[in-house]
Amino acid sequence: MQPETVDTIIIGGGLSGMYAAFLLAPTNRSLVLLEARSRVGGRILCPEHQGFFADLGPSWYWPMINPRVNALIRALHLKGYPQFETGLGRFQAKDGHAETIAGYPMEPPGWRLAGGMISLVNGLRERIPEAVIRLNHPVCEIQRLDDGVGVTVGRFDQEPRCRLKASRVILALPPRLAARSILFTPDLPYDLAQAMLRASTWMAGHAKFFALYDQADWRRFGLSGQGFSLCGPLGEIHDGSSDTHRPYGLTGFVGIPALRRNNGDGMIRAILTQLSLLYGPGAAQPLNVYYQDWAREEFTATEYDKRAAHHHPEFLPPSGATSFWNGAVHFAGTETADELGGYLEGALSSAERAASAVCPFG
Repeated sequence: MQPETVDTIIIGGGLSGMYAAFLLAPTNRSLVLLEARSRVGGRILCPEHQGFFADLGPSWYWPMINPRVNALIRALHLKGYPQFETGLGRFQAKDGHAETIAGYPMEPPGWRLAGGMISLVNGLRERIPEAVIRLNHPVCEIQRLDDGVGVTVGRFDQEPRCRLKASRVILALPPRLAARSILFTPDLPYDLAQAMLRASTWMAGHAKFFALYDQADWRRFGLSGQGFSLCGPLGEIHDGSSDTHRPYGLTGFVGIPALRRNNGDGMIRAILTQLSLLYGPGAAQPLNVYYQDWAREEFTATEYDKRAAHHHPEFLPPSGATSFWNGAVHFAGTETADELGGYLEGALSSAERAASAVCPFG
């Protein structure tokens, strides 16, 4: 199979990969972005309900500390709005007893994006040539060549779908996922490979829930929608409503570890029972519900992510390396950011670093 030759290959169509493609597209260099899923966005996932997009991945950005996100929102002509936090919170003890407590507003204030976080990805996609993005293209091998890098698309137990060759590759995947799912030929240095496997993939072990309503009963009760529970199934809850009032939403993170989570239907029933206890019987009658278990996503999580990182890790380039094979392969992705790793800001900064290394901008 004769490989297709391009200048640069980006592996991964999450925010980092899409932003790197957006930055490189105007340089007129031949460019291909390979995404394993049938969609772009990676951990940004926003199912639509009557024009509202429910964030099942990242939900917030922080204008006071996210200059790159702010700039991208302006460049794409998008609009943000403050997270609703007016009112009291709810707390549920280990024995299930619930009580009303003072709220804990974010500091600095968190904002949501009108149209959901997927509007960032869609805005970038509209500005990238259509031929650049190739969906359903999982990469199974990356090979160092004398005159570049070879990339094989397909699965290990099947014939390769295609092969490509490039001068440079941007690896816009979580390091752990790349180390676990891609064969590197020759083998990566031991310290680098181990550092990649040890790098937690933020949110990979988590599950998220979103319920939509015609009215926000909790607001009428003087509640902010914020809640915390020591017994679950949701451990943390927030108001996820639209900026234009309808639909209203409650969204939260499942507090049960991935190894102990049951099927989605059973989890949804248990969550609605919990929401009814915390916010009144109306909370058990949503217009629509969404449940996403990221630990069961083949192209997000590995078996090492079944034990979720509940405290934000310190993310850095693996083993201090922003590239390997003498600069032929460059890391991108929020887990490789020099600062604000795990956040949207880190995803953008790592993409800027990789794109600048591949093609310095004058």
